[in-house]
Amino acid sequence: MTKILVIEDDRLTRENILELLDAEEFDAMGAENGKIGVELVRQNRPDLILCDVMMPELDGYGVLETLRCDPVTAAIPFIFLTAKADRPDVRAAMEEGADDYLTKPCQPAELLRAIETRLEKRTVLDRVTEEKLEQLRSSIIYSLPHELRTPLNGILGFSEIIIRQCDRLSLSEIREMARGIHRSGQRLHRMIQKFLLYAELDLIASKPQEVQLLRTHQINSSKTIVTATGRKQAIAANRESDLELDLQECTAHISEIMLHQLVEELIENAFKFSTSGTPVRLASRSEGDRFILAIADWGRGMTTEQIDRVGAYMQFDRSLYEQQGMGLGLILAKRIVELHAGELRIESCLGQQTTVTVMLPA
Repeated sequence: MTKILVIEDDRLTRENILELLDAEEFDAMGAENGKIGVELVRQNRPDLILCDVMMPELDGYGVLETLRCDPVTAAIPFIFLTAKADRPDVRAAMEEGADDYLTKPCQPAELLRAIETRLEKRTVLDRVTEEKLEQLRSSIIYSLPHELRTPLNGILGFSEIIIRQCDRLSLSEIREMARGIHRSGQRLHRMIQKFLLYAELDLIASKPQEVQLLRTHQINSSKTIVTATGRKQAIAANRESDLELDLQECTAHISEIMLHQLVEELIENAFKFSTSGTPVRLASRSEGDRFILAIADWGRGMTTEQIDRVGAYMQFDRSLYEQQGMGLGLILAKRIVELHAGELRIESCLGQQTTVTVMLPA
């Protein structure tokens, strides 16, 4: 049964609303002031809140602010119900995060319609959220165990052979197995570093002061950093001849470490999802007050739906293509750009070409 909390200091109004809600088979409860209302929300977690504005102890704006600051109660639909009907009051309510604003006295049909609309919207949002969580769970189930197990198997397998058969192995065989252990260790280290960076960026995003501090960084030698990072990734992919550079020396509001990470993620993806012998082009320029960086490859490409669904641990067509990684590359790059007040755009033609364009304040 849907639970609705009515926070209203006028006893007669409160009882009338509760009686109406009971008749419509809602699980309704009442609170005579904002302070009691907040406690009831925390204890009972209602599906929707109807709240007066002018009340003793804690007014409606105080109730809304308190609930929106708590992640547990922040998403509960909230409808102001008050005699204050001036336009500034309505605007203030919406700016505070209210879902709707009804003026008293209101007709029962109007109140029930507003409740139904907000509950339906919440149901849709819950369904969309659940679908995204299911996609995330599926991606993690497919990618994370594989990405952990594969390098660990290499490390454990080669090291076990060396331990058990070292007396019978030649120096060249031991050296080759040691290289295999090193490659697997590097892959595992890279994966852990990506995961930790993603968690760190998520933490920074929740702290406005840290975001502002991040945006104070500035570099004046973008060409040097982008060139070095691009060439390093080309060597790692054994595709040095495929890398094309068209870079200008530009200023950008980003730290050297973050620019390196951004280019590394995007160029790694470009090499990963295109074949040897096809170009990967890295270009940069200044345009007004923006630093523009573009990475283009002529590889697998993406559909519009896949571009819209870019997110953490998201890998597309994994059942069709063998690929390393957890699917963090694009979302890491996107998060870095957004935290620096920039924009990341993806343009792609399936099976032909993909261009990722980054725009940062300069």
